[in-house]
Amino acid sequence: MSDFLDALRERVLIFDGAFGTWVQAQHLGPDDFGGEALEGCNEHVVLSRPDLIARMHREYFDVGVDAVETATFGAFGVVLAEYGIQDKAYEINEAAARLAKGVAAEFATPERPRFVIGSIGPGTKLPTLGHIAFADLRDSYVTQIEGLLAGGVDVLLVETVQDLLQGKAAIVAARRAMATAGREVPLMVQVTVETTGRLLLGSEIGAALTTLEAMRPDVIGLNCATGPAEMTEHLRYLSHHARTLLSCLPNAGLPSVVDGHEHYDLTPEVLADAHDRFVSEFGLNIVGGCCGTTPAHLRAVVERIGTRAPVPRNIEFEPACASIYSPVTFHQDTAYLAIGERMNANSSKKFRTAMIDGDWDTCVQLAREQVKEGAHVLDLCVDYVGRDGRVDMAEIAGRVATQAGLPLVLDSTEPQVIEAGLQHIGGKAVLNSANLEEGEAPGKRFDRVMSLAREYGAAVVCMCIDEQGQARTADRKFEIARRIRDLAVDRYGIEPSDLLFDCNTLTLATGIEESRKDGVETIEGIRRIKAELSDVWTVLGLSNISFGFKPAGRHVLNSVFLHECREAGLDAAIVHAARILPMHRIDDQVRDVTLDLIYDRRTESYDPLTEFM
Repeated sequence: MSDFLDALRERVLIFDGAFGTWVQAQHLGPDDFGGEALEGCNEHVVLSRPDLIARMHREYFDVGVDAVETATFGAFGVVLAEYGIQDKAYEINEAAARLAKGVAAEFATPERPRFVIGSIGPGTKLPTLGHIAFADLRDSYVTQIEGLLAGGVDVLLVETVQDLLQGKAAIVAARRAMATAGREVPLMVQVTVETTGRLLLGSEIGAALTTLEAMRPDVIGLNCATGPAEMTEHLRYLSHHARTLLSCLPNAGLPSVVDGHEHYDLTPEVLADAHDRFVSEFGLNIVGGCCGTTPAHLRAVVERIGTRAPVPRNIEFEPACASIYSPVTFHQDTAYLAIGERMNANSSKKFRTAMIDGDWDTCVQLAREQVKEGAHVLDLCVDYVGRDGRVDMAEIAGRVATQAGLPLVLDSTEPQVIEAGLQHIGGKAVLNSANLEEGEAPGKRFDRVMSLAREYGAAVVCMCIDEQGQARTADRKFEIARRIRDLAVDRYGIEPSDLLFDCNTLTLATGIEESRKDGVETIEGIRRIKAELSDVWTVLGLSNISFGFKPAGRHVLNSVFLHECREAGLDAAIVHAARILPMHRIDDQVRDVTLDLIYDRRTESYDPLTEFM
């Protein structure tokens, strides 16, 4: 893909150090920034004093680093608007990239190329907190990245991610800008973990990895906020679980105030010691520095790391979704993945009424109740006739994503409604659902849902439905599942471990002949998918089996059916977890009749449906 990735396979690469604190150390005046109105806008120095920025890059290359970052950390419209120069975003980024490339060319040799990394910072507005709309932030990043690509950067780096939704916006923008430019470069993303052990908005490192790795960057790492000591355990986690390459660019320790100025105490030797350990113990591929690190710091790192090859890592991958706070693995050791069903406008009157009334507090309370009831993930369906689902999804998803603390399954028949939810979720969501009812052509529902999953880094519930309708037999369920899996993986690049297949059953309450075996065929479909498509998951909208029965009967049938599906290998279920009964609490005779109903064990003198009702 690039000389950069080729170099990473051979040896650990060393990035430069601080940009902002380097500029501050030059004691610049208003004229250096381009006027009093622009004083403090470090990014504008690219235009007003390009000689200074070129000197900075040379100082780092002089000490032996492999790559420098462009002076563009805040060079996008959202930040530049604070100085009234948002229209200069493209110009600043292109100029910064060309400037850095020119300096890199002075030091590059055929044996040792030098790289320019396009720096993309978090800005000053966090979408999860409602400071800015996802689409507005994304589009602002697109302009910045178009300039960086035009200027010739070798790599794009989304750094100092404090809000996972902000990081996702930047990555989506990078993919779009690269597609428009017809030029693809490696993509890095680095999160910033505070001294609390979490990102600014409360994300654990596991949530960050689950969410961002699904966006398919080439490198994931840490930068800023702390020195290397505070990063150690988070790097250990990434070393054990990340399938990407790894990077670490710490500050020169935690800042202190000396004579009224911010000061960083970490010495070059201590930074070199830390990176020596990180490379040898955690298998890092990229090291460097952030705030407070100087050319002297990087000289020590270069001398210590040398040209050593990266150390292989033993990786334990755990397929999962994530809220903005924590990951939830799809595999549950002692149970099934319980997906709470109570936020569905079609099946929950309480939720529907609250949604129609705009009673968002009640919607959030329903989410919290399901957390207490044992749900691992929450299904959210706002589809209701006469409503604008995009508005309702945005209103509710944004609140539940931060106030309930569990990952979300975005459930809608309309892809645009799903996307409205995705733009408010900082974690890794699950989309419900994709199917082949309209076929596989571009622009059809299957294509639109899978494209959203690809762009936003989501898992997908896939229904066993094709152009012929809903599959009723185990053979047809498996046939459609295999077709969907192949399309998702080969055409859209979705990982098999991000696919959850719903063998979708219908109710047994009708008594009509064609529905009598829906239960057993669903069980056998699950068994077949688990046996022959072992790298995917299975899920079931459980309550469909019992529509039309009285509440007490529904609880029993749902509970027994779930048990049988679990025995066949079912991984996840959309349920009201509090209403699932343990098998030992169901009367033996009632359980036997229920099993006869599920497996259609009729005789001339016995109909389990009649007995059950």
